[in-house]
Amino acid sequence: MNPTVGIAVLLTVLQAAHCQMIKDLSACLLGQSLRVDCRYENKTSNPLNYEFSITKDNRKHVIHSTISVSENIYRNRANVTKQKNLVCLYLQSFTTSDEGVYMCELKATNDYTGSQTKNITVIKDKLEKCAGFSLLIQNTSWLLLLLLSLPLLQAVDFVSL
Repeated sequence: MNPTVGIAVLLTVLQAAHCQMIKDLSACLLGQSLRVDCRYENKTSNPLNYEFSITKDNRKHVIHSTISVSENIYRNRANVTKQKNLVCLYLQSFTTSDEGVYMCELKATNDYTGSQTKNITVIKDKLEKCAGFSLLIQNTSWLLLLLLSLPLLQAVDFVSL
């Protein structure tokens, strides 16, 4: 084998290793919906595939996925948003029957090292409400508008004095 080809193959394998790493998995209530935030560090420009599932009664149920097929009972209630280093699952009309161990699985396209997974146990009575500040962060247009309007608000206070 040509040494140059061997080095190129080795570098490709090393680059593909650990293309993404789940940093944090958290859950909160947003009105009547469950929000599960899967934060990750991405070390590749390859497209990211995800799967949110729940394990209850010793059985895995796929809620929303680009890796496999979602179950019918969740299709009309679940949606996912993706932002830089964050994938969020929203499950509408969350009830105690939706309690269980939620899993976030991430896999970068052409990542031959496997996927990253993280679990969180979700019990409705123990969930906190989603913080207002994190909602602003997720909707950056509101945060930007707020930051841009601060000088105007200060100018109005100065003029009224």
